[in-house]
Amino acid sequence: MHPSTPASADSEGRNRAVTDGCTGPTVEALKRGFTHNLFFAQGKFRAIATKNDLYMALAYTVRDHQLHRWINTIETCLKRKEPKVVCYLSAEFLLGPRLGNGLVNLGISDEARQAVAALGLDLDELIEQEPEPGLGNGGLGRLAACYLDSLSTLEIPAVGYGIRYEFGIFTQEMRDGWQVELADKWLRLGDPWELPRPESTVEVNFGGHTEAYTDGQGRYRVRWVPGQVVKGIPYDLAILGYRVNTANTLRLWKAEAPESFDFQEFNVGDYYGAVHDKVVSENITKVLYPNDEPAQGKQLRLEQQYFFVSCALQDMIRMYLQAGGSLAHFHEAFAVQLNDTHPSIGVAELMRLLVDEHQVGWETAWDITRKTFAYTNHTLLPEALEKWPIKLFGSLLPRHLEIIYEINRRFLEEVRLKYPNDPARIARMSLIDEGGERYVRMAYL
Repeated sequence: MHPSTPASADSEGRNRAVTDGCTGPTVEALKRGFTHNLFFAQGKFRAIATKNDLYMALAYTVRDHQLHRWINTIETCLKRKEPKVVCYLSAEFLLGPRLGNGLVNLGISDEARQAVAALGLDLDELIEQEPEPGLGNGGLGRLAACYLDSLSTLEIPAVGYGIRYEFGIFTQEMRDGWQVELADKWLRLGDPWELPRPESTVEVNFGGHTEAYTDGQGRYRVRWVPGQVVKGIPYDLAILGYRVNTANTLRLWKAEAPESFDFQEFNVGDYYGAVHDKVVSENITKVLYPNDEPAQGKQLRLEQQYFFVSCALQDMIRMYLQAGGSLAHFHEAFAVQLNDTHPSIGVAELMRLLVDEHQVGWETAWDITRKTFAYTNHTLLPEALEKWPIKLFGSLLPRHLEIIYEINRRFLEEVRLKYPNDPARIARMSLIDEGGERYVRMAYL
């Protein structure tokens, strides 16, 4: 679905490519593709190849098939007039092993088994080499993955947005009878399924303060002066439908510092200071669900949620404007589904982008925002609904807190008109929890 994804104009030539050469579905073509990828992608030959090298060679061969469908899907979407794209925002995507699933969806499991057997290999052993992607933990992530699979199978244009966690959640070992949690290094040998897209990098702001000003037309405006800037680097994965020619996109974001190495600090002997910004920035996408008991953990979770939501919305707006769209019709091009309350900050972020960055009027921006978002609810348990202390939220996202205050003010005016003598209802429905320490009720957005 991304214009930034390269697509050849010679579709007919690509169509021929899947029936001959290394990318065709025949046993011989799969054997040629495997040998080609082992040599040219892995730089190995059979005598020195490890089991992981052999798995990677087969994975690249399967990905060749996916890429053909993926690029054709993007081309078809771009050629259609006003296609509406489903954008699924989720903190988790529990994809499961992708090699076996890819073979089934492509309908070439039998051919692949015969091809690797002819090379003296066992398909099941190669499939077992694949590490579980550390991108999800439970039902929330599995639902997200199933949604993307179903959207592709139904041939509905869609993009999933999430975080490229470096270490997933954790792996477990038993030591002296006790469970020990260790980092899940699922990316240590590389991921053959992902394609980095550094040309689509975006910047995400944190902290700082806001400044009010009057623009050239005499209108009240606010600018956000951030205290920290983080780069979001996208990595794309193809999500193939079952026995169809459609492959949608899962775009995952990695956090990096704008400058990963401070040469001046290094020169004066401050070696830790030289990489401080790199460490702080990259922590955002290290681990799924960091422990939020300490204050630093709470802040990191909020940073994670805002980071990938901001990356996703900036990406959608960039994509839409590049295609010549008008932001007044943004909601007609994208249906943004929020998977649980983790990405609910997207409501305030889209308002900020429209009002502050693109000078859209508040009423128009709010109408666009309301028509853009939908929400999947997973639980009504109070402890599971997202809410953040005002002090933390305001220090990390000062402009968003102002926007939420304004949304709340306008909303409570409507509540008072409808229920003029019910202050308890107003307190219950407010976006701000005023009982004791003040909180932002993110689920209410």
